[in-house]
Amino acid sequence: MAIMTKRINKSLVVNGTTVVSEAAWNEELNAKHDKLVEWLRTQELEGVLIRRHENIAWLTGGAVEVRVLTPCETGVASLLVTATGKRYYFTTENEAPRLHDEEFGKLDFEPILFPWYADDTLETAQRLAGIHIGSDTPGPGMMPANLYPLRESLSESEIARYRWLGTQTADATIESLQEVEPGLSEYDLEALTAANLMRRGIMPSVYLFAVDDRIYKYKHAAARGARLKKYGMLNLCSRKWGLAISITRFVHFGELPSELDSRFKSAAQVNAALMDATRAGATSSELFRVAQAAYEAEGFAGEERFHHQGGPTGYGEREWVATPEGKETVVNNQAFAWNPSIRGGKAEDTVILHDGKIEWLTATPDLPILNATVNGKIYPAAGVLVK
Repeated sequence: MAIMTKRINKSLVVNGTTVVSEAAWNEELNAKHDKLVEWLRTQELEGVLIRRHENIAWLTGGAVEVRVLTPCETGVASLLVTATGKRYYFTTENEAPRLHDEEFGKLDFEPILFPWYADDTLETAQRLAGIHIGSDTPGPGMMPANLYPLRESLSESEIARYRWLGTQTADATIESLQEVEPGLSEYDLEALTAANLMRRGIMPSVYLFAVDDRIYKYKHAAARGARLKKYGMLNLCSRKWGLAISITRFVHFGELPSELDSRFKSAAQVNAALMDATRAGATSSELFRVAQAAYEAEGFAGEERFHHQGGPTGYGEREWVATPEGKETVVNNQAFAWNPSIRGGKAEDTVILHDGKIEWLTATPDLPILNATVNGKIYPAAGVLVK
């Protein structure tokens, strides 16, 4: 039995509300540490050098954000965990004061510092752990380390953080949707949403905002400045504590065309079929076939060919997507973001398969809701806000 260690010396408090208690956070961090050390032993590695931001966030329970350049996969620090259980963080001398005060200071990692012009991370890691080390970032002298299987099933404290993030992202999206009006450009829609997220301390990571005909023409309609006439789409991902949320919402000025309304209802039905099939043990290929059959049942056979249908999320916007030959398997306490779409209509939310039940993290009860039923169970999806 693992000995419980105090790995963090604080609770996670946001705006005066405790999201994760100190005890729960320590339990999460201990479990992750033990899992990683056991993995090192099974891989016959003496240590692992962790550089990717999603893996650093995972191991530190979301307490550490190392990115300065937002789009970069790595940041200003890396972690080393050895097979004997020792823990270090590597960074430059100029980054060290802030990282101590605001990121690592309450954690039990030992700092290893070097001048910004003399990075000797690999050599020091091999001296501390041994020559046989892995890394989640390619490099000479290191074995590739895929840590995703260690983080696919979420702990209760991770789920608590995810609930906060889903609720706040949904609220920010509704605020943005209510501010939208004809004449605004796609760039304006991006700016509105980014502001509403960032004032909550949430970072937007994907913007796919489009208006009118561009929504019908393109599945991934990155903003290009078109001005809204009647129909607008806010399609985004957000991040905090390393976790990713996906959500898409729509606004229409004037009566919603009956054909578009029908497509939203069909997309909601495909979404419900995927939700109902998202159960521990289901494979990627099985889920793909569920979507395929649901489209056909709705009169849109072959629609699945035009865009991926989504898949599990967590520390990546999509950890994998459902494919015809996919071997990946659903596990308990895994987050999902399905995104079925039908020629202008779409359903996309983030949910968690939590102890056999689907929990909707990005619920927007102030917007119209489309209820779809599969196997006697009701699965809600968001409808279009009509102004």
